[in-house]
Amino acid sequence: MLKFINTHTLRWFALAATVLLLDQLTKLWVMTEFTLGDSRYITGFFNLVRAHNEGAAFSFLSDAGGWQRWFFTALSSVISLVIVVWLARLPRQKINEAIALSLILGGALGNLYDRVTLGYVVDFLDFHWAGWHFAAFNVADMGISIGAALIIIEALFFADNTQADKSE
Repeated sequence: MLKFINTHTLRWFALAATVLLLDQLTKLWVMTEFTLGDSRYITGFFNLVRAHNEGAAFSFLSDAGGWQRWFFTALSSVISLVIVVWLARLPRQKINEAIALSLILGGALGNLYDRVTLGYVVDFLDFHWAGWHFAAFNVADMGISIGAALIIIEALFFADNTQADKSE
C-alpha cells in the first residue's frame, strides 16, 4: 500500500466508500423496482424514475455514439486517482476539504462503476415544478455536487491565509 496512506486518510476513504455503497444500493433498488422510463409519483414536486444516462451531467454527449462511455470512464478514473493522492497528502487540519474530496470521490466511483459495468449511469431522482423537470440524478451526483459546492465555499470564504501572512 502507498506509504502516505495512514489511519487519518482511511477515515476519508471510508466516507467515500459510504457514498459509493449508498449510491450502488439505491441504484440496485431502482433497477429491481422500475423498468426503464417508469416513474412513481411521490409529491407534487418529486418523482422516482428510472433513467439511463450515457453522457455526463445533464446528459451531455449522451447521443455521441458510444465513444463517450470510454472517455468518461477514463476521465473519472484519472480524477479519482488524483483525489486519492490529494486526500492522502492533505494535512489533518483541512477537514472541510477532506470531506468535500471524499464526497466527490465516492460519487465519481459510483458513476464510474455504472459506466464500466452497464455502459450508462442509472439516475432516478426527478424534481419538477410547473411542468419543468430538473435532470434526473442519483446519490453519486449528490456527493459530487455537494463536494464541489464545499470546495467552492472553502475557497471563497475560508481560504488559507498563510500566503498573505508570509508576504507581510
